[in-house]
Amino acid sequence: MDLLKDYLNENYYILVPVLWVIGYAVKQTPKIPDWLIIWILLTFSILLGTFAYGMTFEAITNGILAAGVSVLGHQIIKQTPFKQTPKK
Repeated sequence: MDLLKDYLNENYYILVPVLWVIGYAVKQTPKIPDWLIIWILLTFSILLGTFAYGMTFEAITNGILAAGVSVLGHQIIKQTPFKQTPKK
């Protein structure tokens, strides 16, 4: 059973790397706090999804799921210790 395919419509897979790029750009903006980045990505995801596929419950839900997959994927890559170095 492939959970991603079960819940996220395959038309929304392209939103995940797009949200990573948007998130990276927003992260480089000094005046935007880190806690706001998730909300910006969620908003972009819902807006892009509803723009591309119409204002439906499925489009909004898949936009939310795409934002979740994007943030979760980024955090998994960021927090997985490839080379553990002790903090001082």
